Amino acid sequence: MNHATSIAEAARTQATHLSLGARSLDLYLPPEIGQLTHLTSLDLEECWLLSLPPEIEKLTNLTRLNLYTNYLTSLPPEIGQLTNLTELNLSVNHLTSLPPEFARLINLTDLDLFLNSLGVVPPEIGYLTNLTTLELGSNHLTFLPTEIGRLTQLTKLDLKWNRLTSLPPEISRLTQLKDLDLLDNRLTSFPSEILSFAELRELALGGNNGISFLPPEIGQLTHLTSLDLSNTGLTSLPPEIFRLTNLTSLVLSGNRLGSLSPEIGNLTNLTRLHLDAISLTSLPPEIGQLSHLKDLFLTKNQLTSLPPEIGQLSQLESLYVANNRLTFLPSEIGQLPFLANLDVRQNALLDEVALQKGNRYTYG
Repeated sequence: MNHATSIAEAARTQATHLSLGARSLDLYLPPEIGQLTHLTSLDLEECWLLSLPPEIEKLTNLTRLNLYTNYLTSLPPEIGQLTNLTELNLSVNHLTSLPPEFARLINLTDLDLFLNSLGVVPPEIGYLTNLTTLELGSNHLTFLPTEIGRLTQLTKLDLKWNRLTSLPPEISRLTQLKDLDLLDNRLTSFPSEILSFAELRELALGGNNGISFLPPEIGQLTHLTSLDLSNTGLTSLPPEIFRLTNLTSLVLSGNRLGSLSPEIGNLTNLTRLHLDAISLTSLPPEIGQLSHLKDLFLTKNQLTSLPPEIGQLSQLESLYVANNRLTFLPSEIGQLPFLANLDVRQNALLDEVALQKGNRYTYG
């Protein structure tokens, strides 16, 4: 069934759902789409669309519109007539701006603009006060409008892969945030506004190599379960970070920390710990207290040995220690019942455990 037939059939049956995803529409959506006034859900994923026709305004019952992966460079002002929309996916297009009429979409709860070419977020974003999820990753943003502070229902804000150097003070009003992604921006310091997000569960700051310092108040974010601080220019960690006892994932790779505090043993809920390339020469024995740890990453350090306490990591499945200075492995590694991946390449190992169980491990 081609798209014209699909639209005609949907009009005849007064369909409420229509999917034309992954079909060629000859780069344009026919004006007959405006006949589908009963639609509540329209899926136009991967349809190669260059534009939307003004007749889109007639689909006033739409609550969900999916335009993922097309070639849209702009939206018609008529988009503002779709005031019942709650979910709008515009990710992976070529949008350079949003029309002022966007402000009328006041019932939106989920807006996805990931991987477009937006240089600014228009101030009209502040009218979308029902948003709970806002995806703005992989655009060309250098700042956020102060109006973002009106979006007080947001629980997820994705800003990764932009060019932000700071956050506006007004963002501190987003006290319901649980997930904030700022990976690979150009932040010049730790944004103090983050400390207002007491409900935060996931925080990603990796790749902002100008941060270099964490305030002790980071220890107040006690609900955090995932924290990514990789490649942020850190040379030390505040002791308060080890109060984040709900963490299950901690990423510190690519910083010149030089050592790891014995207080790492406080983070007993960790299942993933990334310590690659942080200039470690040793691990504290307290690493053995991480009884839930499944994945431990220690590549590209200067470790000459591993503590025998590593044998206490009874849930460990993967241990990566490639590119260190290890000459032996502690025999306790052989007691780890779930260890399936042991990468010790580019060390100077002559180790009985690795040789005996080499069929399970990678060594060199």
